[in-house]
Amino acid sequence: MAVRVHVGPWALDGAGLVAYMDSQEWARETRRGRRNTFVEFYRWGVAMGLAASDPTTVVVRIAPADPDPQPVPDRVYLEALIRADAVEALWIDLAAEHGLRRAEVAVIQGRDVVETLLGHDLRVNGKGGKIRYVPLTRAMAEALLSLVESHGRGYLFPGDDHGHVSPQWVGKRVARLMGGIWTMHKLRHRAATRFWVQAEGDPYVVADLMGWANLNMVRVYVRQPDDRKRRIVEAASRGGTRLTAAVG
Repeated sequence: MAVRVHVGPWALDGAGLVAYMDSQEWARETRRGRRNTFVEFYRWGVAMGLAASDPTTVVVRIAPADPDPQPVPDRVYLEALIRADAVEALWIDLAAEHGLRRAEVAVIQGRDVVETLLGHDLRVNGKGGKIRYVPLTRAMAEALLSLVESHGRGYLFPGDDHGHVSPQWVGKRVARLMGGIWTMHKLRHRAATRFWVQAEGDPYVVADLMGWANLNMVRVYVRQPDDRKRRIVEAASRGGTRLTAAVG
């Protein structure tokens, strides 16, 4: 915002902020997130005596969009693994089977692979500096430990972004392997949905594995299993045995 409004933050008024936001081609959730950021920033500015007034008071509140989780289907996921090289396959499975964000994948270090009584966990550096521990599958633990042998305790995916590969590059390569609308973020939808099924609908376990403080995020990411609805539709169709028996 500072680059585009051409005035200092404390000189920006409500009309200028609204004009700036209206000029951006943001998706609804992005616009909502930006507004929330500006509200918190100017609330702090007023409290610290840096701003005489809060320009966000004239910005219309944006309601959250209805949840529409889109987990990557098995076919897309498996075909991407076939096309991927060894490192790309790790990135895919860290998102699809362990629920990591692309930014979390990019900064994994050798010291983050932690041995436990039951196997190995991954110390994940999440949003806002929050740390969580995610159990590693046996295959992933072996793969990461192999990288530890060659890279030591430093970054396991080295690159030019402060020593590690950039999150944008990780996401771009994974999305290219899947094609279409599918992204690394939607691999997290896949992970959350599969965690939900295996946890028998326990939202606390899912939120803990995914790194969420807000349980409402479960609704945003988890595609509710539709097995029961599918059985009902099949049974009510022309080929359904119940309908056929009733007609006969």
